[in-house]
Amino acid sequence: MNLFNGEFCTGCGLCVSESEQVIKMDWDEYGFLKPVTLHGNMPGEAMKVCPFNPKPEDAIADEDKLAGIYLKEAAQFDPEIGCFENTYIGYSRNWRSTSSSGGMATYIFEQLLQLRIVDHLYIVKEVNGSYAYQLFSNETEIKETSKTRYIPVTLEDLFINIGNIEGKVAVSGVACFIKAIRLKQYYYPELRDKIPFLIGIICGGWKSSFFTDFLAQSSGIDGDYRNQEYRIKDANSTASDYSFGAYDGRGAFYQMKMSRVGDMWGSGLFKSKACDFCTDVLTELADISLGDAWLPECRSDGMGNSIIITRTLLADQLIREGMERDDLCVQPAPKSRIIESQRPSFSHRRDGLKFRIRMAKLQGCVLPYVRKRVLRPISISYSIVQLQRSITRSESLEQWRAASSLEVFNRKMNKALKRLRFVTRVYHKMRKFKIS
Repeated sequence: MNLFNGEFCTGCGLCVSESEQVIKMDWDEYGFLKPVTLHGNMPGEAMKVCPFNPKPEDAIADEDKLAGIYLKEAAQFDPEIGCFENTYIGYSRNWRSTSSSGGMATYIFEQLLQLRIVDHLYIVKEVNGSYAYQLFSNETEIKETSKTRYIPVTLEDLFINIGNIEGKVAVSGVACFIKAIRLKQYYYPELRDKIPFLIGIICGGWKSSFFTDFLAQSSGIDGDYRNQEYRIKDANSTASDYSFGAYDGRGAFYQMKMSRVGDMWGSGLFKSKACDFCTDVLTELADISLGDAWLPECRSDGMGNSIIITRTLLADQLIREGMERDDLCVQPAPKSRIIESQRPSFSHRRDGLKFRIRMAKLQGCVLPYVRKRVLRPISISYSIVQLQRSITRSESLEQWRAASSLEVFNRKMNKALKRLRFVTRVYHKMRKFKIS
């Protein structure tokens, strides 16, 4: 039995700690980690820490209300950015070459340990050829954590064992994971001191493990693979021209440019349905939010740059001190540039949400609670794009599950992807000429 509705779950695993060993996380048929019952009925208490709860308590109903609890001292507020201190763009001089984007997450991890702000990091690193959340306390091994991993992971073990961990813990995560932690801290206030710092990783969509299987096969691997890398930079090209690579079962390394498989983000291939009902583009509930600087002035730099949003004074201090020491090549940036760097995500997640809600209700879905202030009407042409994206996303998971080979999958997905490209082109042309 799945919790609430498995379609609206990204597998954060917080519910497990509320279940008295009735729930565990396990892989579903579509390559996602989901909560399942071991015996008996699903405890009602488990839903209270779910970031996609359809009926949350009013005091913590959404990101705005949670920010009013955890970030009420922040100096600024923007309807798209949320509560914050300052905004920046740049990179870490030491960590940029071995990390994703500008290496800022790795820099923050290092500083948190060096300055004894926390005793441990709970972050994703390599485990037996794949990746999972692990407790990490040694700053000399920080390089192991310095890459983006597009594979399902879960916080399940952290909150089962948090009472046995000595010292303070910082956690990194995508928006829904950060929200789940804030919900847990609300019900257990002692966890605010235990977990004093959250690093938000700006996310373009939570991918199934099918995504990695697809990339491995597309790169030429036949069979098992390990130690996959999703963001291999090309210093002689652009920031978006990165590669995927992995080792096969014999130890041979295969690599391919991601451009070879087309747009994996705008198409929504292998993405969780829950992401289409998340309004938090910039991890609004973290202490610091980090992501790719997808801007014209940054795209030409193949080594990558990060957008940085500090949401607490401590986070802002870490950035400013790094700038003063020249550890960081970072400049203050107007908030408009931060928003623009993630414009496609804002357009899809927020602009298209009202239409997606209407479509889901027609199908009888019980939906997560979302902020009403972000809902807005869209044109007929953009509604058609939203509908085709939803079809393409769903079909990619069904077709990969059923496909006997990469060739079969590509052939069966060809029509859906062509339709999506066509309706997207029509929408852009109509928008250009201001036609609905």
